[in-house]
Amino acid sequence: METENKFVTVNGIEVKIGSERNLLELIRKAGIEIPTFCYHSELSIYGACRLCLVDIEGRGVVASCSTPPEPGMVIRTDTREIREMRKINIELLLANHNRECPSCVRSSSCALQDIARRLGVGDIRYKQRIKMQKIDKSSPSLERDPNKCILCGDCVRVCKEVQGIGAIDFAFRGADACVVPAFKRDLGDVECVNCGQCAAVCPTGALIPRQHQDKVWDAIYDPDKIVVAQIAPAVRVALGEYFGFKPGENVSGKLVKALKMMGFDYVYDTCFAADMTIWEEAAEFIKRLENQTDLPMFTSCCPAWVKYAEIYFPEMLPHLSTCRSPQQIFGAVARKVLPGQLGAKPQNITVVSIMPCSAKKYEAQLPKFTQEGNPDVDYVLTTVEVGRMINSMGIKFEELEPEAFDMPFGFATGAGVIFGASGGVMEAALRYVSEKLNGAPMNNLNFKAVRGNATRREATLTVAGRQVSVAIVHGLENARKLIMEQKAGKCKFDFIEVMACPGGCIAGAGQPITHSKKVREQRTTGIYNADKSMQLQKSQDNYMVEQCYQQHLGGCSGCETAHHTLHTGYTDRSGIFKT
Repeated sequence: METENKFVTVNGIEVKIGSERNLLELIRKAGIEIPTFCYHSELSIYGACRLCLVDIEGRGVVASCSTPPEPGMVIRTDTREIREMRKINIELLLANHNRECPSCVRSSSCALQDIARRLGVGDIRYKQRIKMQKIDKSSPSLERDPNKCILCGDCVRVCKEVQGIGAIDFAFRGADACVVPAFKRDLGDVECVNCGQCAAVCPTGALIPRQHQDKVWDAIYDPDKIVVAQIAPAVRVALGEYFGFKPGENVSGKLVKALKMMGFDYVYDTCFAADMTIWEEAAEFIKRLENQTDLPMFTSCCPAWVKYAEIYFPEMLPHLSTCRSPQQIFGAVARKVLPGQLGAKPQNITVVSIMPCSAKKYEAQLPKFTQEGNPDVDYVLTTVEVGRMINSMGIKFEELEPEAFDMPFGFATGAGVIFGASGGVMEAALRYVSEKLNGAPMNNLNFKAVRGNATRREATLTVAGRQVSVAIVHGLENARKLIMEQKAGKCKFDFIEVMACPGGCIAGAGQPITHSKKVREQRTTGIYNADKSMQLQKSQDNYMVEQCYQQHLGGCSGCETAHHTLHTGYTDRSGIFKT
C-alpha cells in the first residue's frame, strides 16, 4: 500500500509508516522494545503470548504483532491496564514453570526471566504446579524439559516453516495442552534432524542443546588423557558476544589461550580439515562433472541436512558428496596421526570439537565414525558451552593475549574459514575447481555471486570454457523446494550447497542466542574479514594438508587410503525411522 507521508502516533511521537507488517515492527523502529515471546520476523505471526499489547485510541487494547499499521492511529504502548495485564500473564507462566532458574542453562539468556525483571514481577500470586514431567534426554543433540515450556509455539513454527519437518507440535487442550513429538514419543524416536533451531528460538530452557561440559572436565582432570580440541570457523566470530565483544569479532586467538589455561593439551583449527574437505569434495565434483554422473552433487558438511536427505529424499543420496564433514575428517586424521606424533595410545587421546551446531553432537556418535571402538570425536561442545566453561574457571576472557593454534592441524587458508557462512563451502570449492580446470592460477579469488543473505541463491559460472550452474540454500524447507523443482525438471544445477541453519553455521543452535538479522550479518562479515586476513585463500595452497596426504593418507587425494579415511556412506531412513 502507499505509505508516503502517512504516520501513526506512538506515545506522543509521530512515526512514519514504512514497509512494516504490523505495529510491533513499527513501534520497534521508533526505539521502543515491546516484550514478546512468540514473535519472530522470519516466522508466521502467531499471537499466542499476549505480551505485545498496545492501546489504540478508539479501539482499545490489541496485540501489536497481529495489527497492521494504519495512518492516524494514536497508540500507547504502556498504560496501567497494559502493565497489569502483562504482569498477570508473566505470573501465570511462572506459576506453571519449573523455577530452578540458577541451575538452568538458559539462566543468563532466558526471555521469561528478562521480561519478569523488566516488569518488576516479584511475588507470584498463583499456586505453582506440583507434578513435574519427565525430562526428555533421548536425543544425542537436544534436551527437552516440558516443565519449562510456556506454549509460545516458536519451536513448532520454526520446525515446520523453516525446516519443513514438524517433528514437534501442540497436543491436547486446556490445562493439558503441551508441545510434544508425535504420539508423545521421545524426541530421539521421531524424525528430528538435530538441527536445534527449536532450541535457538525457545525463549526459556525448555529446549537446549545437550550439555557435555562435565564429561570434558573429567577428561581434562584425568592425568592419563591427552585432550585436544578443534575449533570450527563460525565459533570464532560469535563466542566474543558471550563476553561482551561485538558480533563478528574474531576471538580465535583468545579462545586458544583460554583452552590452554583450562587444561587442553593441544588446540587445532577445524579450518585445516575444511581445506582437506575441499581437496576431496571439489575433486569429487570435477570427476562427476567430467563424467556427467550423479549430478547435481550436494555438499555433505551439514549433518542435519544429511539426516534430512536420508529420511525424506533417500533417492537423492547418490547425489550427496561422499566426503565427510570437516569435524569428522579432523577426527579421522587426528586418530591416524596424533598417536605416533604424541607418543600416546589412541584410547588415551580425547578429541573435543567446539562447534556452533547441535547436530554435530549427533554426527559424532554415529557408529560409522569410529576406529577400533574409539569414536573419531569423543565430545562436542557448543560455542555457549565452552563460554560457560571459561566463565567457570574465572578466566577474564577480554584480557587474554592471543595464542596461535598448534601445528600441523592449526594451519589453514581463508577457504577453510568461510565454511562458517552460507555459500562459503560453495565458494571454497569454486576456488579449487576453477583453478584446477583452467590449469592456471586464479586472479580473482572472490565468487561474490554465491554470497548474500537470500535463502536461495543461484549462479552460472564459466569454468574452463564450460557453464557450471550452482545453487545455495539455507533452511531445509528451502532445500525441499529446490529438490522438488530439480526432480520436476524446472531447474538444473551441477552443484548445490545446503545448510540447515539460517545463514549457515554462524546461526547454529550452539551459538549465543540472537534473533537479529543484523547480528547474523555481522558474524558473516567477520567470517569474510577473517578470510581476507589470511595469507593463503585457496585450499589447494595449504601445504600442511599436502604433507598430511604424503605422510599419512597414501600420498594424494583420491588414493585408496585417503578415500577410506575421509569419505563415508549414507543410510536410507525413510522406512521405519531409525536414529
